[in-house]
Amino acid sequence: MSTPDGSAAPPAEPGPAPGEPTLDPRGVRFAAALTTVVLVVVLLTGSGWTAGAQAVVFALGAFAGMRYAPYSLLYRALLARRLGPPTEREDAAPVRFSQLVGFLFATVAAIGYLTGATTLGIVATAFALAAAFLNAAFGFCLGCEMYTLISRTRARLRTRNPHTAEGATA
Repeated sequence: MSTPDGSAAPPAEPGPAPGEPTLDPRGVRFAAALTTVVLVVVLLTGSGWTAGAQAVVFALGAFAGMRYAPYSLLYRALLARRLGPPTEREDAAPVRFSQLVGFLFATVAAIGYLTGATTLGIVATAFALAAAFLNAAFGFCLGCEMYTLISRTRARLRTRNPHTAEGATA
């Protein structure tokens, strides 16, 4: 894609997906805090079933959408009304991507614990725990940052590819 003067336009920043609601960032951090607690329990107990349950929670957020994620439902039912409207909103797509990444790690953790590959379960749980804790404690969503980086890289590659409409020069 190019600008009216013919120079290359910078890659578009990722934005909200059409029809996807924006999120209250306090709800995202609440979900991350609950996830942190669950993953600590998984590490302490070595329970593959608890890791599997967390994988289901992640799957609902990633595939059905954040409005159907169990921790989002809890946040809306217990806290959102008491806190009042948020001062800012957050794009749901990066959060859904982070839920997908969490789903993959929690699934690997559950498989590891349930098949006796305990080291695999511990490592996968620890990675998921680190990401959840960063979001809960500091508001730093590792999966969201990955989403943004991947989106920007894909946009740059699209604009440089001579075989796409955006990258066509002739």
